[in-house]
Amino acid sequence: MEAFYKTHEYLLAHTDAPVRRNLMDEIDWSDRLIGIKGTRGVGKTTFLIQYAQERFRNDRSCLYVNMNNFYFQEKRLAEFAEEFIRRGGKVLLIDQVFKIPEWSHQLRECYDRFPSLKIVFTGTSVMRLKEENPELNGIAKSYNLRGFSFREYLNLKTGNNFRSYTLEEILTNHEQIARTILPRVSPNAFFQNYLHHGFYPFFLEKRNFAENLLKTMNAMIEVDILIVQEIELKYLSKIKKLLYLLAVNGPGAPNVSKLAAEIQTSRATVMNYIKYLADARLINMLYNPGDATPKKPAKIMLHNTNLVYSIYPVKVSDQDVLETFIANSLWKDHKIDKGGKGLSFLVDDNIQIRVCADSGRGRIKNNPEVYYVMHRRELGRGNEIPLWLFGFLY
Repeated sequence: MEAFYKTHEYLLAHTDAPVRRNLMDEIDWSDRLIGIKGTRGVGKTTFLIQYAQERFRNDRSCLYVNMNNFYFQEKRLAEFAEEFIRRGGKVLLIDQVFKIPEWSHQLRECYDRFPSLKIVFTGTSVMRLKEENPELNGIAKSYNLRGFSFREYLNLKTGNNFRSYTLEEILTNHEQIARTILPRVSPNAFFQNYLHHGFYPFFLEKRNFAENLLKTMNAMIEVDILIVQEIELKYLSKIKKLLYLLAVNGPGAPNVSKLAAEIQTSRATVMNYIKYLADARLINMLYNPGDATPKKPAKIMLHNTNLVYSIYPVKVSDQDVLETFIANSLWKDHKIDKGGKGLSFLVDDNIQIRVCADSGRGRIKNNPEVYYVMHRRELGRGNEIPLWLFGFLY
């Protein structure tokens, strides 16, 4: 047990969390079982350590443990928790919980046996806490940690502390919001770098970002998808090839029959793989208004712009990148469907959005019922809104 305390103390002393994530204030920390899900690389471990730094510094009632430790291949979590409680433990921070056998059953056992213990655990975005784990349904409160928003990236790079805004605030009050930001910083000076490498916090590390991201993407498939979905290793190459084909083909409706022929599997399996890739936050699926899974999506996009530049950088369309940015920014709190003719998206069933890669709309006739999201504009007017401001949604 002392070895775990030493690791915990070392991490608290040496982990630097340069950006405080909004999620820290959105979680109801009074709950006894809290799950933090998120794609690999977005900073879940740092988030746990930051929570301990803020609330339990020099307090041995809180302990961080990583389930990658081989110790937990033999010792059950409940046995460890029992000893921890005996030593005065109250809050157990469990990283990568899905790495242990029967992880949901072990969490439930701890929840039932130790009513005085709070557990905060992290897991991959592929985990389905409610649908596939009825043991945790109703007792585990699940939250999603996302990669950096443009606002968080901008705050980090400039030392500012700009707040986030709701979509309604941006749509109705974007000129005033922009005027509070522009005297302090020029967002467009940082925007392209964010699109290229700002979503995943590991751009802060002294390693090649593109290589690091490619390794992370491979781990999402090789570890997160294969382990959680219990897929045999021999099918790994098919899932990887499918992701590559979806990226190369660009945003659009998937030709499932053609994809099935290319990776030599059935149409049903292709649709399952597409769902797994979406769960892993490697792609986003958009539907026509009124449609939903299990129907074929009307459009498949990569999950964020960093992935666009990493998977197939020689074939990057400005329009595709900017639409990927908008979709990813809106995804956290809003329903996004494929837009109709001349539109990029339909948001929350009634907000029509057209993303304009040019700073001007050219020959597009202004439709007062449409919001035009303008690239390279610093300040908007009326229903023309600067694109960078959508990076302030969280």
